[in-house]
This record gives sequence, C-alpha cells and structure tokens, in this order.
Amino acid sequence: MTHSDAVCQRTFRLESLRATFTGILETAWGTFLLLIAVRCFNASANAKALVASGAGFGLLLTPFVVALVAKSGAPIAHAGSYVLALGGVGFILAAAAPGVWMYVAGAVLAPLCFSAVIPLHTQIYQDNYPEPLRGRLFSRTVIIRILAAGGFSYAAGHMLDIHLDLFRGLLLLFAAASFAAAFALRKIPSRPLVRSRGRHPLSGFRFLKTDRQFRVAIISWMFMGFANLMMLPMRIEYLANPRYGLVLGAAAIAMYTGVIPNIARLIMNPLWGVLFDKLNFFLLRIVLNVTFAIGILSFFTGGNKTGLILGALVYGIANAGGDVAWSLWVTKLAPTERVADYMAVHTFMTGIRQIAAPLVAFHVVNFTSLSTMGWVSAGLLLFASAMLIPEVRIYARRKAIPIAEGVSE
Repeated sequence: MTHSDAVCQRTFRLESLRATFTGILETAWGTFLLLIAVRCFNASANAKALVASGAGFGLLLTPFVVALVAKSGAPIAHAGSYVLALGGVGFILAAAAPGVWMYVAGAVLAPLCFSAVIPLHTQIYQDNYPEPLRGRLFSRTVIIRILAAGGFSYAAGHMLDIHLDLFRGLLLLFAAASFAAAFALRKIPSRPLVRSRGRHPLSGFRFLKTDRQFRVAIISWMFMGFANLMMLPMRIEYLANPRYGLVLGAAAIAMYTGVIPNIARLIMNPLWGVLFDKLNFFLLRIVLNVTFAIGILSFFTGGNKTGLILGALVYGIANAGGDVAWSLWVTKLAPTERVADYMAVHTFMTGIRQIAAPLVAFHVVNFTSLSTMGWVSAGLLLFASAMLIPEVRIYARRKAIPIAEGVSE
C-alpha cells in the first residue's frame, strides 16, 4: 500500500467517520462502565478493578491478534472490523446482565475488543498516511473523537441523572456505536500483514533485544503508564464513592472526567499533532510526562473545586498529546514493515500495567489516602522522564541514519 493521494483521502474520510463512534465509546471505558459498576451494581474492589482493566486484557492479546491476522492473509481493516463488532456484543451482554458478574463480563469484553486491534490501526496509518503529515492527519480525527466524546459524555451524564435505570439503554447505544465503528473500519483501504516464517505471537519481543532505544522507551513507558493508569480509575472512585465526601451526580462526574478534559484535548490536540511531526520524540514524551504529573497532583491534592477543574484541564492537555504519542510513536522507531510488531510489544506491555495498576490502586486506597497515591504517581512520572533525558540526543543521531540499520529480523 502506497501513500497515494486517493488512498490517503479515503482513509482520512473513513477514519473521521469512525472517530465519531469511537469518541462515543471512549466515554464508556473512560467514565460510564465504572460509574455503572459503582452506582448500579455496588461492585466490589475486584469487580471495579476488572472493569477498569478491560482494555488492558485486550492489549495483552494484541501480539496474538497481529499474528492471527498475518496468518489469515485477510486485509487488516477487514479483520479488525470483526473484532470491533464483537465489542458490540459485549455491550449487549452488559445491558442484559441481571447481576454484577455478568455485567463485568460484558464490560470487560467491549473495551478488550477495541484495544486488541490497536496495532492494526497503527499499521494502516503507516501504510496510508505520508510521514510528514501523519501526526496532523491523526490529530484531526482525534478532534472529531473529542467532540463526540465531550458531547455524548454531557448528554449521557444528564440521562443517568434523570433516572439511573436508564443505564441499560445507554449500554445499547454503546453497542450500536461499536457496530458503526466496525462498518467504517471495514471500508478503509488496507493490505494483509507481512508474514514471517516461523512467526509466533510474541516474536516481536526480539526487537527489544536488537533495538536498544526501543527497549529504553518501553521500560520508561512502564513507569509512566503505571503511574497514570493507577490514578485514572481513582478519578471516578474519588467523585462517586461516598467515602470521600463529594458524592457528585452523574452529570457532574461526567463533567470532571469527560467534558472538561475533552475541551482541553480539543483545543490542544492540533498543536500536539504538529509537535509530534516536528519535535524530537523523546523530548516530547518528557514534556507530556511532566504535564501528566501536574494534572494528577492538582486533581487529588487540590482539595477543592478549583483543584478538580485545574486537574481535569491539565489532564486533558496531557491526554491530547498522549493520544498522538501513544498511537504513533513506534512509527518513529520501527522499520516500515515491522510497525505492527513494534506496536504489539508496546500494547502488550501497556496491557500488563493496565490490568495491574487498577488492581493495585483499588486495594492500596483502602489503607492510604488518594493524595499520597497522587504524590507517588507524580514521582514515577518524573523518574520515567529522567530515564529519557539521555535518549533525546541519541534519537537525534539515530534519525540521521536509515531506520533499519542495527535492527535484525
């Protein structure tokens, strides 16, 4: 697949359509699946942690999905669309659940399916978008996703405030959005993945040995990602659990966790897209880490409404950059035909921390304060940044030589 104008334009149009439905779905695993678990099912710590970890299970499966798609010989977009449709089935299962554990099963399956195909999306971006414009084209579809997420989060929060029992109808709306996203993905031009002889699902991990900078980035990302993912579900817990004295309504919770961050994402996303294309990637990652740390400290240690608003805004600013950096960074390091392999390693490691971090958080919060957890999280983010400082200059030198040099198969 070449970066022809026709392919690029068609991909962008269909990605823009898919982004609308993906934005709606982001509110599910960003706010409403966990809120429903807390408010409607009175879920235990383990149940809440599983709901918060649903996308993590999908990320763990990404190497196996990449290997299976490569073996099948199916076009990337076609294979991915079937997985997204299965996510819609997960929402239907959750909507029909009479009790907490059937709900948890559906609430895990839905985000699992959407995160399991992320490396396939990244390979499509590599194939269909020219490198000088990749970050900006991606960020434009993210803007659509943000608008959809912000508007739907506001409407759905008020919907649940009117009557909490409407949560089943909300889950069915998420199912419909899943099927629509699958349809849009299927229409995107794509090719089969390149197959390797003797390939096994975890074969991409060999690049951790042969590509030193990829290895350093993955290790740093583990510290940064664990810190962020530990505190992400705590936002819902902090605002929704009577233990912390806030006891906000669904609309207010959606405002602090969805609407305000998405307004900041919307404003800042175009800038981050340009910076991704122009700036040294490791320098960009350091700036993002520091911004995430500031947002976490503001939200959990501010102690008042101003702190919540500031924390939500700063988190949204950082998340705007994270959208681009997390989704596209391997295109800066990987050989062209190995983008999906590199991304599968990245998503697999993300899956480990996305499962472990909420489990740790929901149990640790039983014997320590959220402000203490916030300081620990900020410390991990700064440590991850310090690891990357030497890589800024090394990466600049690396860009001066062909990307395939020093990377063995």
